[in-house]
Amino acid sequence: MTPLSEMPSNNQRRRFGKRTGRPALSAAAAVAVACLFATSLTTAPPAGAVAQAGTAAAPDAGARAGAVAQAEICDIYCDARDPAAATSDRVPVSATLYGRTIRLHVSDTDVMGWGSIDGGQPGDEVWLDRSFDGGRTWASGSRLGATTIPSGSTGWRTQMYNVDDWNNTGVGALRACGKAGDRAEIACTGWARNDRNAGSRSTAAATSLMMLWDRNTGLFETNGWWTAANALTAVIDNARISGMGSYRYAIAQTYDKNVNAREGQFRNEYLDDTGWWGLAWIAAYDLTGDSRYLNTARADADHMRAYWTSTCGGGVQWNTGIAYKNAITNELYIQLNAALHNRIPGDTTYLQRAQEGWDWFRASGMINSGNLINDGLNDSCVNNGQPTWTYNQGVVLGALAELHRATGDAALLTTARNLANASTSSTYLNPGGVLREVNEGDDCNSDGASFKGAYVRGLGKLNAALGDRPYSAYLDRQADAAYGNDRDSLDMYGPHWAGPLVRPATGHGCQHGALDLLNAAQAS
Repeated sequence: MTPLSEMPSNNQRRRFGKRTGRPALSAAAAVAVACLFATSLTTAPPAGAVAQAGTAAAPDAGARAGAVAQAEICDIYCDARDPAAATSDRVPVSATLYGRTIRLHVSDTDVMGWGSIDGGQPGDEVWLDRSFDGGRTWASGSRLGATTIPSGSTGWRTQMYNVDDWNNTGVGALRACGKAGDRAEIACTGWARNDRNAGSRSTAAATSLMMLWDRNTGLFETNGWWTAANALTAVIDNARISGMGSYRYAIAQTYDKNVNAREGQFRNEYLDDTGWWGLAWIAAYDLTGDSRYLNTARADADHMRAYWTSTCGGGVQWNTGIAYKNAITNELYIQLNAALHNRIPGDTTYLQRAQEGWDWFRASGMINSGNLINDGLNDSCVNNGQPTWTYNQGVVLGALAELHRATGDAALLTTARNLANASTSSTYLNPGGVLREVNEGDDCNSDGASFKGAYVRGLGKLNAALGDRPYSAYLDRQADAAYGNDRDSLDMYGPHWAGPLVRPATGHGCQHGALDLLNAAQAS
């Protein structure tokens, strides 16, 4: 039985693209992008919300050829319920086409939705599409309740269909589509959903992120490895901060499906990847108390320790086969070891490693004269002058907060304040007062799309450790900007917190970054 707390609620050296192996747009997405837009929305339409040429009987781009048979879904009620029985009616999105208005109706209390078309004539069509991956595809949920305006009427509606497939951990979205009976073009609304698990900004963003969680692999859409660790951490943090435990199931399923992948225990040749996963399992342990997560975090820290070398006087190298010493790997190493010490009674080993890691990092030269942190060290073991990526400015703050908790050394927080003051006040990193990644692009599936989330997560940890909460206003400003300028009708976020909204076809980095931000702002 699912515990009540886990039931749904109703209220580089990474050198961008170096090792991501990102896939090209799917054929379905490419077709959707090529179609003529005919949707009227107050925000930019997500991928797939298009007017499409072709006959109404043919499945549209996202449905793909050979769509599988539709399966009835039951939640509070089963699919195909009469809208007359709805206990509430909200219209989050609409579209127009040839004088017709197509609306998506949502009954939040029934956790269902239906579509309507008005201002038309007999023979006009209306139907629903249902997606379980944030509107990327809707193969088994295409043309639900398809119907036509009857003789003598100018409008009609579909039956009601469930938004979620909660019994199969399917976090869903609906859109309404329609067409004039005498024309080929199709218009669809944007995607939207009921307010289950969306009682706050952060829980709504967590719910949309979970639409991108792959139930088969236990990772997230595009199956990125280190970014999945960050996305899972954001979901775990949200459960802790918001109190909404609906997605706790993802913790164990991610672990069970991937614990034997690569080198096992979430270890691999990139030591920073291992550090991200180690911190994810620390977060999982804090939330659940399950010791296997703590044991895996220990295995990850020990794996990183094996690649602490004498090159440049110490530090963990970036890759098991590459001697490069960089900032992110060593910041993660410090934080992970300090976190382990704080959770293992009587430990001295991990504390010693964390202190040694910080002593080396502080003297390494990667912290420049402006108190910003460059990417790493060159072959002469001096600062290489590579970009001051946002995540390098943030992870160190979480590391110092954790190390201060372990030692009580006030000087660590003083140093952390100096670093945080430099990054939060930098006009280079905060043009117009809103955080922007160095060389920020329009994508959500590159390494860089995840960097800002790691920054604000670390800043939030430091802010919580300081009695005067000096960075609350900064975090609130970022959260307000993203919520107001970078969000669509499904609470999906794009790459630019200051706007304009861009909805790339693939990638979860932008969404977990926004969730990290909303978590940090809520906690502040």
